[in-house]
Amino acid sequence: MKYVVLIVDGAAGLPLEDRGGKTTLELARTPNLDALTGEGLLGLTNNVPAGMEPSSAIACMSLLGYDPVVYYRGRAAIEAVSMGVPVRRGETVFRCNLVAIKCGRMWSYSSGHIGSVESRELIGALNEEMGSDEVTFHPGVGYRHLLKIKGHPETARALTVPPHDIHDQPVAPHLPRGRGSQLLNRLILKSQEVLKHQAVNYVRASRGQIPATSIWLAWGSGPIPNTPSFGEIYGLKAAVTSGVDLLNGLGMMTGMDILNIPGVTDNMKNDFAGQAEGAIAALETYDLVVIHVEAPDEAGHAGNAAEKIEAIERIDSEIVSRLRGYKKPLRIMVLPDHPTPVAVRTHVALPVPFLMWGPGFEGGSGTRFTEAEAQKSGFSIPEGHRLMSRFTGGIYA
Repeated sequence: MKYVVLIVDGAAGLPLEDRGGKTTLELARTPNLDALTGEGLLGLTNNVPAGMEPSSAIACMSLLGYDPVVYYRGRAAIEAVSMGVPVRRGETVFRCNLVAIKCGRMWSYSSGHIGSVESRELIGALNEEMGSDEVTFHPGVGYRHLLKIKGHPETARALTVPPHDIHDQPVAPHLPRGRGSQLLNRLILKSQEVLKHQAVNYVRASRGQIPATSIWLAWGSGPIPNTPSFGEIYGLKAAVTSGVDLLNGLGMMTGMDILNIPGVTDNMKNDFAGQAEGAIAALETYDLVVIHVEAPDEAGHAGNAAEKIEAIERIDSEIVSRLRGYKKPLRIMVLPDHPTPVAVRTHVALPVPFLMWGPGFEGGSGTRFTEAEAQKSGFSIPEGHRLMSRFTGGIYA
């Protein structure tokens, strides 16, 4: 038996008033997902334990089969694993977004989705002007980077707000606060002076693109705990394909191999078909492959319903269709990690639909892969970290 977990990041949402009260999952044309739903098991789950933030780090840890209450220590440290940035005792690492602030308000949490080539130049400039034995910047993908601080463990206690939560809001009330925040705020303020004079930003502005005017720090954490491997718990050799460091970090943290498939990105430029074909080819070597697609989540954060619908439809037509054509015994699990409603442009802690299809899963619980159909099914697995055991038939440790 082979297994595929397809994570349609942020695809769930809330009814849109200007689109007949339907969600983006309901509005999208998904004949392949609908066919699997008619033949498989549809239900609801919640990947975010009560009292925890509805972040992708927590939600994806759950759906990979690990209880975040036990294993989660912070998002930045997981991304550091993927990027090869060691985080030792006494060190703290933060997600460091390149953002655009205009007239004191959050203009863009991603600096207009700045590309990796331009952002690496800016991160290099920040290291040159602000780096020290205590402070180092580490380039990641697109607008997502890391800041590591040595000798100031108190900074991990600072209260921070993700920049995608405050679109078009004044930034001052949302700057880091509380214990350990003073250093973080000094770094944010100094970054604005450094970035103001960078050629990359002059060029972006001349092209009508959004410049990167500041760093924004969130999700601070120290070293991650020792984590049992996926193979130890579920007895399966696993791999993951994703365009973001978070999922690759979770994969490495849990002993999965990372599939380097050309064309896999964190947005609508993703090669959906190529990602599917690469994952299917990997099933010759691996028992289970995780396919993570970031595009619906990015569209949700941008408040772009049309793009989110398009992302869901392309996942259906270019990924799910290919999985349906696999000729060997295969189980497929499809689900979002969390909802990213277009109207609120950030994650919310609500249940999401999940689908399990293949040998051992009987149909009849729904006709479409939507929030409402999953609710109507009457079936739920309240704790998302228990889905993997049900899906694989393994024993949850």
